Amino acid sequence: MRLPQPTSRARTTTAALLTAAVVAATAVLAGPAVTGGDDRRKDRSAVREAIADRPVSAKLHEDRRVLAISVDGLRSSVVGELGAAELPALHRLLEEGASTLDARTTSERTETLPNHTSMLTSRRVDASKGGHGVTWNTDESGRTVQGAAGEKVQSVFTKVWRAGGTTALFTGKSKFSLFKRSWGRAVQRYLLAEDPDVLVRKARRDLRKQTRTFTFLHLSAPDVAGHASGWDSEEYLDAVRRVDEWLADLLDTVASKPVLRKHLTILLTADHGGSGTSHVDPTVRAHFRIPFLAWGDGVRAGDLYDLNDDYKKPGRKRPSYAKPKQPVRNAAVGNLALDLLGLGAIPRSEVDADQDLDVR
Repeated sequence: MRLPQPTSRARTTTAALLTAAVVAATAVLAGPAVTGGDDRRKDRSAVREAIADRPVSAKLHEDRRVLAISVDGLRSSVVGELGAAELPALHRLLEEGASTLDARTTSERTETLPNHTSMLTSRRVDASKGGHGVTWNTDESGRTVQGAAGEKVQSVFTKVWRAGGTTALFTGKSKFSLFKRSWGRAVQRYLLAEDPDVLVRKARRDLRKQTRTFTFLHLSAPDVAGHASGWDSEEYLDAVRRVDEWLADLLDTVASKPVLRKHLTILLTADHGGSGTSHVDPTVRAHFRIPFLAWGDGVRAGDLYDLNDDYKKPGRKRPSYAKPKQPVRNAAVGNLALDLLGLGAIPRSEVDADQDLDVR
């Protein structure tokens, strides 16, 4: 059954406001370009080494597909504040899927690029301890994940691509070009669209028309509204409501195509929450507490911690990586997606490296 939708006038007004905010924020947040020929040559060399060949690394479940959705700046508490009446699509995903509102960001950082790099590599941030090393959060052309880590770094994109699958990345922020630079041909379709309605429409079309193995969709509206007006503002709540409309549209797309209904799994999480007009303090609970869910045919409904004895619900804490039982982290996206697709974990990854986060 089609989930309730707001009037077309309300959708148009909200979309216009969000589009203007995204464009303005993109201009403000864009950082300086990094120059230096030697550094760029080293980074390009590392990228070529990472994806020079395309050997088939494992047996891909050819019918299975994963859509990973990152809702930028989605703090867990807003899900309860607005409730199922105002967020029907998100609550449907939570209730029908394996889910928690008590997941965690990376321990070191609560910023966009570091956490999205962790989602795609399933690594921590700190390069001195095996992490990916992406500590910046600005649009710095010329830099790569390999250059930050000082070594070859694979991702969910490279694993899927090498196994013969297809990939796509849809984003509203230009700084995500870091991932296209870092993994090149393994990110087979890269689309940047500052208008979030256009972005979602293009992603839905791709889901319908292509046999895409792994798709990553980044929705930036809550983060943009949080920075502009505050994470407790009505503008932020409106942005979250708008995300719910996009989720409803995506669920309609899934329902419209039998192969998606039967074989697509949605993974949804966030890179950080927020308070005031910021989110950069990794010791603040509103910044590090986020949702995480898996939804689709074959996914068991229930609390993720109840379904996984090897993981421990963190309560109000921010556990380090040294704890024997870890919380569910957003960085599990990469290895969980690969597990669902029948592929092994990302080399040298740490989060869900044993692929023991069970959702089926």
